[in-house]
Amino acid sequence: MRIGGLATGMDTENIIKDMMQAHRIPLDKITQKKQYLQWQLDDYRKTNRNLRDTGYKVTDTVGKQATFMQKTMNISNPDAVGIKATSATGEFSGSIEVTKLATQAARQGNSFFVSETDKRIVVNGKEFTATEFENATLKDLGIDGKSAISINAPGTKEAVNLEFEDSATLKSVLADINKKTGVSAFFDSGSGKIAVSAKNTGAGNIEIVGGQGGLNDLAAGLKLDAAITPGNSQSGSDAIFTFNGLTTERSSNTFTINGFEINLKQANSGPVTFNSAPDVDKVMESVVKFVDDYNKMIEELHAKIKEPVYRNFQPLSDEQKKDMKEKEIELWEEKAMSGTLRNDPTIASMLTKMRQMMSEKTDGTEYSLKDIGITPIKDFKENGKLEINETELRKAISENPNMVSDIFTKSASDTEKGGIAIQFRKTIDETNKVISTKAGSTGSVSDSFTLGRTMKGFEKQIERFEERLKVTENRYWKQFTAMENAIQRANAQSASLMSALGGGM
Repeated sequence: MRIGGLATGMDTENIIKDMMQAHRIPLDKITQKKQYLQWQLDDYRKTNRNLRDTGYKVTDTVGKQATFMQKTMNISNPDAVGIKATSATGEFSGSIEVTKLATQAARQGNSFFVSETDKRIVVNGKEFTATEFENATLKDLGIDGKSAISINAPGTKEAVNLEFEDSATLKSVLADINKKTGVSAFFDSGSGKIAVSAKNTGAGNIEIVGGQGGLNDLAAGLKLDAAITPGNSQSGSDAIFTFNGLTTERSSNTFTINGFEINLKQANSGPVTFNSAPDVDKVMESVVKFVDDYNKMIEELHAKIKEPVYRNFQPLSDEQKKDMKEKEIELWEEKAMSGTLRNDPTIASMLTKMRQMMSEKTDGTEYSLKDIGITPIKDFKENGKLEINETELRKAISENPNMVSDIFTKSASDTEKGGIAIQFRKTIDETNKVISTKAGSTGSVSDSFTLGRTMKGFEKQIERFEERLKVTENRYWKQFTAMENAIQRANAQSASLMSALGGGM
């Protein structure tokens, strides 16, 4: 704590504070530059995030061919046959008549109950309830040592072999069978039987055999080795249907033809007619969303690079803020933060490229956005924003969805730039890269981007300047302290002299 003015009566602290304010002016200017640079850095990063988000949206909508291949289906009997487009590139029409649905193979073992009327389970001399039976170990059921089972079901490439220790429970064995084989198995407490059904439909039977090489026969122990007879098994069957006059079969009731997924639901319900058409509303929705996102991006970026710079409104220091109201600070900083990206060449170049790609024909085609009713707004103040003639766009989607798709999604090559969405994303990525080089991203090390290095330079300048200010302030305090001491000594001498003169009179 420093106290001055005891000898002189001067307010030393405030005098030095006022003198230091003049010395702080250059430091304040550096601090203002650093603050403005931070605002600029934040705006670059925000712009980069917004560009990336817009790029992702475009890629996920009009950047996908599937967006333009969406179909509506007209089906005469949807209860008998379901049809939906999955990867179709053309239209689909005709008739289907289902003769037989595909079914699953199934199999059951013999009952563990004592009899049809006696629902007790007695195995290996032990009596179990249904719950106890499921939680019993193989050893409890009289299967000692390692045991094995082999299961082969329709729709699987080969039999699956499983081995179990006798400490495994019936429940864990069935869970393993369900997880690793092509069948679903469960113990039915109502019949006392283990039932097995194929996970896939299709012709064939479920084959279950016991272990080999001296291992216990688990199939026999679980009463699943009974002969395949109508009494304890059901063969799977293929679906039989006639498609546009062609009688054919499938192992599943759900299959794909020409990019359309067909689901057979009922047999012997007569011919079912169908036809597809472009889903104009859904495609329109995606294209309109693209145009809205594009226009929003254009508006925001143009506003940013044309934002005025108010040179009379510099960033406020902490001292200046102390004397201002909150609303005054807000209004001041609104102007002080303006113009951080004014006339930025990277953004301006990107906007120019965007305007060009929206008016040019797509490489490899004879079409442009104009051909589907999308054109730049003629008012130059709109800076190339797009407008849609919905009648023309609907007509293009309905009559030639492949043309619309090509305009947006045609692949790029060594000689062709590709569709609008492809070029759009490429331009966004290039701009992102340039801005990241300049402004980095959240978490970037300062030395890895241009503005970060400049910011670091300002921080070092501020640090050195503050050290010099401390030295200057200490020097002032020493000078004023020396003056105080000198005046104190003079006063003491004067008092002594006066005392001596007064005493001699």
